[in-house]
Amino acid sequence: MTQSVWYTRCPAPTPLSIAYQLGWVEQQFTQANVGVRSIRDSKDPAVRESHFTHALDFSFRQGGNIPPIWARSGGRQTRVVGITTTDEFQAIIALPGSGIAKGSDLKGRRIGVPRKPGERIDFQRATALKGIVSALTLEGLTHADVDLVFLDSSEASLAETGNAAFLGLKRRYPYGEELLALARGSIDAFFVKGAEGLVLANQIGAIVVSEFGFHPDPRIRVNNGTPRPLTVDATFLEQRPDLVADLVATISRVAAWAEANPHDAVRLIANEIGVGEDAVWAANGPDIHRHLALTLEPEQTLAFTHFKQFLLEWDFIPADFDVPGWIDTGPLEAAQRRDAA
Repeated sequence: MTQSVWYTRCPAPTPLSIAYQLGWVEQQFTQANVGVRSIRDSKDPAVRESHFTHALDFSFRQGGNIPPIWARSGGRQTRVVGITTTDEFQAIIALPGSGIAKGSDLKGRRIGVPRKPGERIDFQRATALKGIVSALTLEGLTHADVDLVFLDSSEASLAETGNAAFLGLKRRYPYGEELLALARGSIDAFFVKGAEGLVLANQIGAIVVSEFGFHPDPRIRVNNGTPRPLTVDATFLEQRPDLVADLVATISRVAAWAEANPHDAVRLIANEIGVGEDAVWAANGPDIHRHLALTLEPEQTLAFTHFKQFLLEWDFIPADFDVPGWIDTGPLEAAQRRDAA
């Protein structure tokens, strides 16, 4: 009998984050006499690493899609049981006076790319490169038309909670290396996304050279945060399909709740990310509260397939795999039948 399960989530707009902050997830498992433990809050580095590697049995995760794609590519038996597509601000930014005002001006210029040489899953580098490729594609350019400047950092992606270097905050915010490089004059532009990226662009009075987070072509806007899968390990699904179905049903309730309580939903998202509510509205759009559903639509599968291929071509994942075969519709269908009844 399962005594406890592990969960983890990214600082991003996800229905799992909202459901957990509302107490729904803990309540659901408590009713089943099962404890819920946080991977990210663990003092054991090996446990915290599962936020990226999905190594723990009886665990579930919703957040950026690069780590679960990497884990599945490497042979970890996981299943996608739901997907949330919440579009967000994605852009290439530069400083005023740089001579870069539009996407075509990037040709021949230096674009910064964060890189962590010691990381097994360098998701920040992959995210930035996909954004850069998308921006260049819109101008008929390729990465060969620009100078990619890799900015190395040795700081771990998931450090100890309470790290003194964070000055009392929960985590290090992104784009620090890029911002310093831009200030030094060693790069001309870099990629940002989401509420954090929008706040940074606002703070430095940046020129938005190319913005494509809401582009109609999903192949352009797909990235680490678009879309975000809810994944569980295969052992959890095989041994306790009832708990997984309950979990999917609980998280699925967020969509209707958010539509009825838009300001509360944005408040919880802002709390999760660590930004102001106005940044969430600006980065995710005025209908953010209408885009927190858990679904499994064909276009979402196609988006994952396209992004998986990008990660494979750029050597971010070790092997190819079948995306449709990674998806298990059973728990979501069970939740939908329950709602219909």
